[in-house]
Amino acid sequence: MANVATFVYSMYVNNCPEKTGADRCVFNSYLGRFSFQPLSENPLFGPSPTTLEKLGALEKKLVVQEGEEWRLVSCIWLHAGAIHLIANMLSLLFIGVKLEQEFGFLRIGLLYVISGFGGSLLSALHLQKSISVGASGALFGLLGAMLSELFMNWTIYANKCAALMTLMFVVVLNLAVGFLPHVDSSAHIGGFLSGFLLGFILLVRPQYGYVSRKYIPPGYDGKRVKSKHKWYQYLLWVAALVALIFG
Repeated sequence: MANVATFVYSMYVNNCPEKTGADRCVFNSYLGRFSFQPLSENPLFGPSPTTLEKLGALEKKLVVQEGEEWRLVSCIWLHAGAIHLIANMLSLLFIGVKLEQEFGFLRIGLLYVISGFGGSLLSALHLQKSISVGASGALFGLLGAMLSELFMNWTIYANKCAALMTLMFVVVLNLAVGFLPHVDSSAHIGGFLSGFLLGFILLVRPQYGYVSRKYIPPGYDGKRVKSKHKWYQYLLWVAALVALIFG
């Protein structure tokens, strides 16, 4: 909802008929002020690069030299066009809903935003004169978290093949989007790495057979109760936290 609302607002601010000319705007007779820029300028059916920059698109010069660090977060919610938005939102529905149902809004929301920020950081290091927008870094963060969660909680998965196939499908879809204008593949890599590390920290499950001590009947041999997590889960949690902080 936030991504769609931001896109609608960006089209409102863009106001193609007034700034470009009604005869050049795409679908002007139907959309009016919300009509798209000429396809020669933006083939993704969206606003102009100037509008995106005004609203918070990531641009290396503005972040590094002008001190506008807020763009590292604002660019996550902007999209270059309707095609870009639809592709990202389909991916978000495909994987985000499942993750949120399993781990809750707070953990997945935090993972989404931090992964997007991590993608923006790497993107800012590689951008030249172009701008970058999109939720792709955050989405790849969810993919990375799904992969690390699979490793972290390996013993409780019954159908590991299905989980891996889901990951491959969404990764290929988003890699294809990386070749579109105003979309930086560096954000994909940065988001994926951030999400991969965050998955070890935020998405830990108790091992199979664990029972909380408050549900153990009196007189039961406590030595036979399984620990909440396996030793390698603690090890991965610490290693990921250290890598995330210092990396």
